[in-house]
Amino acid sequence: MKKIINTQNAPKAIGPYSQAVEVNGMLFISGQIPVNPENGQIPEGIVEQTEQVMKNIGAILKEAGYDYSDVVKSTCLLSDMSNFAIMNEIYAKFYPENPPARAAFAVKTLPLNVLVEIETIAFKK
Repeated sequence: MKKIINTQNAPKAIGPYSQAVEVNGMLFISGQIPVNPENGQIPEGIVEQTEQVMKNIGAILKEAGYDYSDVVKSTCLLSDMSNFAIMNEIYAKFYPENPPARAAFAVKTLPLNVLVEIETIAFKK
């Protein structure tokens, strides 16, 4: 049975999807963009945007009873691959040990013209 996860500490969905869905010990977090849930603003720059995305993911993980150590897969979408190294540096701070599997892609445009979006899968026994 699936459980829908929602928290006010991450941006509300801007379309017909849930922030996250949990099923059989797996948590599927929809792609998170760097919208600050407190004020609806998008920070400037890849460093600040990546940090906000990771905070949004953390808020959803926490709401569902998971944490970053439970993350098994991430998919990173970048509007410009020249931002990869900087995004990677910020991302790595959230996974200091046993980082999850990951893919990263450059895409033409992201929602609200942000620089980064990250989708996450977590697992708990």
